[in-house]
Amino acid sequence: MRQNMMWAVALCLTISGCVTTDVITKKQMETDARVEQLVQGNAAVNARLAELSSEVKELRGQVKANSADLEQMKPALREMKSNNESPPPRKDNELQSGTVSRIEVVNKDPSPGERESGAQNAYVKAFGLFSSNNYASAVTAFESFIKTYPGSEYAGNAQYWIGECYYSQRDFPRALDAFNKVLAKYPKGNKIPDSMLKIGYSYINIHEPAKAKNALQTLIDKYPDSQAAVKARERLSRN
Repeated sequence: MRQNMMWAVALCLTISGCVTTDVITKKQMETDARVEQLVQGNAAVNARLAELSSEVKELRGQVKANSADLEQMKPALREMKSNNESPPPRKDNELQSGTVSRIEVVNKDPSPGERESGAQNAYVKAFGLFSSNNYASAVTAFESFIKTYPGSEYAGNAQYWIGECYYSQRDFPRALDAFNKVLAKYPKGNKIPDSMLKIGYSYINIHEPAKAKNALQTLIDKYPDSQAAVKARERLSRN
């Protein structure tokens, strides 16, 4: 009888030990699962923070580019203002007679100065639409500018800002097409490095890393001292 009781006690202890082990194992598994979830969550948060940081840097660069573009236009705007405020000189015979002869010209072609003034006004208007995030109207205005003033020094810039309009709307295929037109039609323009940078960024956004890397590396090789090349190096260093 006593021996049977001892066996029963031993069996109970064994079962109790197994149950305790199962509980501990289950708790450990639950803890491991929670830790894994936290790690994955932190990784996702870190990735999003990195992405937001990149977007902020990109926006800062765009603001600097906009400021540079406006600085480039200031001399022309001052000249336009001066021309508008200064009346045309009167001829000697007009001074003597005290009257000014009126000559009407039908279908008169604009003078070079008038044409340049018109180009500046059209460009400033288009750029204002872009700055106010009215991208669709800005694209139309920039395209009209290029068509009307194809030989203007700002034609390449206008084509670049068309690309920026599409890029800002995350229409990356159209942005690529617009930036590539800058390279093809205005190879000596000052927006070539920036266009190459945005071509690389656009390829990144449509998940074509090989093309993106090639575009950014080409930018670095051709324009190593440009601000765009600095951004390209920074972007490639994160791959």
